Amino acid sequence: MYEIKDKFFRQGKLRKNTITDFPVRICILGGGFGGLYTALELSKINQLRQPDYEITLVEKRDHFLFTPLLYEVVTGELRNGEIAPTYKKLLADSEVKFCQAEIQGVDLENNSVKLQNGDIINYDYLVLAVGKETRLDIVPGAAEYAQTFRSLEDAEYLKEKLRVLEASDIPVIRIAIAGAGPNGVEIACKLADKLKKRGEIRLIDRSDEILKTFPPGCRTASYRALLKLGVQINLRTNIEAIKSDQIILNYEGKTQQFHTDLVLWTGGNKSIQWIKELNCQHNQQGQLIATPTLQLAGYPHIFVLGDLAEIRDIKGNESPTTAQAAFQQAPCTARNIWAKITGQKLKSFSYLYLGEMLTLGIKNAVIYSFGITLDGNLARIIRRGVYIQRLPTLKHKLQVAKRWIFGRMRK
Repeated sequence: MYEIKDKFFRQGKLRKNTITDFPVRICILGGGFGGLYTALELSKINQLRQPDYEITLVEKRDHFLFTPLLYEVVTGELRNGEIAPTYKKLLADSEVKFCQAEIQGVDLENNSVKLQNGDIINYDYLVLAVGKETRLDIVPGAAEYAQTFRSLEDAEYLKEKLRVLEASDIPVIRIAIAGAGPNGVEIACKLADKLKKRGEIRLIDRSDEILKTFPPGCRTASYRALLKLGVQINLRTNIEAIKSDQIILNYEGKTQQFHTDLVLWTGGNKSIQWIKELNCQHNQQGQLIATPTLQLAGYPHIFVLGDLAEIRDIKGNESPTTAQAAFQQAPCTARNIWAKITGQKLKSFSYLYLGEMLTLGIKNAVIYSFGITLDGNLARIIRRGVYIQRLPTLKHKLQVAKRWIFGRMRK
């Protein structure tokens, strides 16, 4: 082992570790698209093997979540394990160690991560990919009475809530959805399709249109689907307050109150507190400032990706804070970590916009890619196929694809 070390140092392929000679410790914080996929990409680099290298993934949950397919759990189209496999299963055949723990903070000067249980993880290279958290302090009552929709627990809560409401004797189930971005539109369509005529779905946004940043074709198909499903769209509307059984809206200066059985909150994110407290550069929104090579400004051994960071390419174009961007940033991060370790030139990240995909009900979706818009059942099938292809591991892809294909054949 020590002969190998000396060989690497002589060839200039490995820097001397300032904390401890070996193993070289790579710590990844966050198990979403950015963190997990970076870990899996690192495990594909044959040279990054124990005992010379140690890769640790830290995440508070025991399971990954493929968020674009979270809506299908609510309607029963997919099972929990298909979109939320455990890290133990996903990392079983890799060199990555999984640490389930809550992060308390990072000491950038001493290269250490502090966990809520008091443990300390020292690192030589760090990847920050913990994302953001939902902001519920914008509207009075939102924190107490609105239900978020971004985790498997949220989907399970919603599924059970709907079961109880459907089993009750109330004639109409009234659901208000705050935010007409992609999450709001997708869950509105799924719920309207599931509840049919018994559901009264209200989609609310203070903007003057839904899906404001999306291509016109996506907006048109989404409007058409929402109207066909009977969703009431309230644009240019502010939410003044949320109560246990009602939502108070303001449209053009007039206040209106609507009875609700459930309020879903799909908009408004904020930086995690310990991210905001890091002793480094932030932008006005609290995001970390990254270099084009995905390194934290001022800390070349730390890499950042996902929506916690402001990432611009060498031309100054900013990457969007989407799963699609994080999915592309992960392999670039892994390659650049290895380049940094071996003294090679790092590559700048350049985001490639591939398009958009939205579910618009149980048997409907819209896809936009390279100028072409497709909606309907065929778009739904393509969307599902593309997302299966993007699942983390080959074993998991095959498991989900097998059930989906045979499920369709049985129907």
